[in-house]
Amino acid sequence: MLSAEQREYLQRKAARIRRDIVDMVAPPKVGHLGGAASCAEIVTVLYFYKLRHDPQNPGWPARDRFIMSKGHSALAQYAALAECGYFPREELRRNKELGCILQGHPDMGKTPGIEANTGSLGQGLSIGLGLALAGKLDKAPYRVYVLLGDGELAEGQVWEAAMAAAAYRADNLVAIVDNNKVQATGPIRERMDMGELKKKWEAFGWYVLEVDGHDVGAIALALDAAEEICGQPVVIIARTVKGKGIPFAENNAAYHNASMTAAEYAIACAATEAALRGGET
Repeated sequence: MLSAEQREYLQRKAARIRRDIVDMVAPPKVGHLGGAASCAEIVTVLYFYKLRHDPQNPGWPARDRFIMSKGHSALAQYAALAECGYFPREELRRNKELGCILQGHPDMGKTPGIEANTGSLGQGLSIGLGLALAGKLDKAPYRVYVLLGDGELAEGQVWEAAMAAAAYRADNLVAIVDNNKVQATGPIRERMDMGELKKKWEAFGWYVLEVDGHDVGAIALALDAAEEICGQPVVIIARTVKGKGIPFAENNAAYHNASMTAAEYAIACAATEAALRGGET
């Protein structure tokens, strides 16, 4: 269980990441505000609590691997990487500009700390499984974490990878589902209703944990618990809010990928600044 100091530290890091996400989509830029904001706490707990990694040596062989399968939410990962020191914070404002190291989707050839090119949805879990199985063959100590969007679960390749992971007993693989219930065009239940996710993943042979995806303590406990499971891959279903912390964007599909007006940007800045000063994340 996290101490009060650890919890406060992680909450402030999550607030910093959400604040940076807003600035990376400052007018007139267009960006994936909703899905990046919904996973801010998840990404925070991974980078500042769980992952073994070294910003000074991104290729460290024993590092844990993190795959942002829902690559359109890369802004959250970029903010975390900058906060860790993988590259100067000044790069964040230049995202998606010509010649910038931060592309619209993760690019391992341009950005230090990125493990795979993602953004074509459905592929990240397969990549993560490959890395996990390679680690087992090499008797390497690293673990692999893959963050998926709940809309992404409509991709068939996700379930092929899920079946294979269970068949190969990939217990060094952890999937995390950002379960914000809203995809690009509206509520998921009205597009491709996935039913009860816990039962679905269990049917595919995974050990399932469910958490509040905005509670850093609950996320940390789930990630710790995942390390104790032997013989099965683990999936953490994280209940989140699309656009969390940005009043006009919460649960609003219009801000899946959008620009903000100057007035909206001011509102988003004020809300995320308040959280950064110690309010709710």
